[in-house]
Amino acid sequence: MTATATVPTSDVDPFSHEVLEDPLPMHAALREAGPLVHLSRHDVFALARYDEVHAALVDWQAFQSAAGVGLSNFRYETPWRPPSLLLEADPPRHDAPRRVLQKVLGPRALRRLQEGWRADAEALVDEVLAGGSEFDAVPVLTSAFPLRVFPDAVGIGREGRENLLPYGDHAFNAFGPANDLVAKGAPRVAELSGWVAAQCRREALAPEGFGADIWAASDRGEITPEMAPLVVRSLLTAGVDTTVHGLSAVLYAFATHPDQWSRLRSDPSLARVAFDEAVRWESPVQTFFRTATTDVRVGDAVVPEGRKILMFLAAANRDPRRWADPDAFDLSRDPSGHVGFGMGIHQCAGQHVARLEAEALLTALVRRVRTVELAGPTVRHHNNTLRAWESIPVRVTPA
Repeated sequence: MTATATVPTSDVDPFSHEVLEDPLPMHAALREAGPLVHLSRHDVFALARYDEVHAALVDWQAFQSAAGVGLSNFRYETPWRPPSLLLEADPPRHDAPRRVLQKVLGPRALRRLQEGWRADAEALVDEVLAGGSEFDAVPVLTSAFPLRVFPDAVGIGREGRENLLPYGDHAFNAFGPANDLVAKGAPRVAELSGWVAAQCRREALAPEGFGADIWAASDRGEITPEMAPLVVRSLLTAGVDTTVHGLSAVLYAFATHPDQWSRLRSDPSLARVAFDEAVRWESPVQTFFRTATTDVRVGDAVVPEGRKILMFLAAANRDPRRWADPDAFDLSRDPSGHVGFGMGIHQCAGQHVARLEAEALLTALVRRVRTVELAGPTVRHHNNTLRAWESIPVRVTPA
C-alpha cells in the first residue's frame, strides 16, 4: 500500500486468479488501508468497510448504477447487451420494472410455490442419498435444485436449461475487466444470449408463472411491452447462478462446521438464518461497481465526478467494525443487515425466492442426514464477480 494525497493506493488486482481463489487477505488489507482506497491497476476507487459500502448502496443519487455496475463505463462504452432495467438503471427508469418484479415475486406467489418446492427438495435429496453416502454436492444438489424449480416458476421450457448457468457466469464475468475469464465465455455469447432472449418472449413462456405475470403487467400498462422481456431476462440472468453459489456456500459452511449442523438439526426453523449467515460469511456476490454522479466525499477524500467505485460487498460482510467474530459461521448470530443481497433500491428483488429455495433444501437434508463432512479437496470456480464453487465432495451419514 502507498498513499497518494489523502487516498491510500493499492496495486492489487481483485480479478486475478490468486485473489479469486482466496480474497480474504485482500479484503482485510483494503479495510485496514482506509475508508477509500485507489486501485491503481484498474484506476478505480474501492470501498471495503461496512459503513461506506452500505452508504454507497443506499445513495443511488450520488453513486449511480445507470453507468453500469461493472468496470465498463456506459457513459463512454457500449454495453455488450441492452442494460438491465433493474441492476443497470436508476429512477425514474428503474421504478416501474422494480415495482412489477416486487409484486410478481411477492409473498402470495412464494406461498403458492412453497409446498411444491419442499416436495421437490425431498425427492431430490432422496435420489441423491439413494446413490450412496459420498457425492459432489455442487452438481447433484446445489446446482440441480435451482435448475429444477426456478425455471419452472418462471415458466420456461425444459429444453436448454443447461444454458442458464454458463450465460449467468458470463454475465457476471463481464462486470470485471476483459481478462481470460471473459475471453473463455466469449465464443458462446451470441448463442447463449439468443437462447435467453428467446425464452423471454411471451409465446415461449408457460401461461402461468413469473414470466407470464410480467407480461400481464405490460398488458395493464405498468411497464411497456419493450420492457417485459428485459425484466424476464433479469430473472434468468441473476436468479440461478447466485442461488446455486449461495446454496453451495451454506452446504460448505455446514460441512466444515459440524457443531452448526447439529444446531440446525435440533432447530430446523434456523434454516433461513443459516442461509443468510452463509450469504454474509461467503458472499456469493463479491463486488459491484457504481459511478460518482458528482464529486463525492468519502471520509477525508473525494471521488471525482464520473469515476468508478468498486464496492466490496464481501469485505463489508466480514468487517469487524460491524460484526463480532466476523470470520465465524455462527447460527446464533443475527445476520440481518448484511449486504450480500445489496441494499437500498437496487437490493436483490429475488432474495426471498433464494431464501425459499434454501429453506426447502436444508429442511429436506436436515431430516435425512445426521452428519455431513468434506470427503475430499474442494474446488473453486473463478468468476470476476461471484464467489463460486466447482466441486464440494461430501460424506454424509443418514439420520
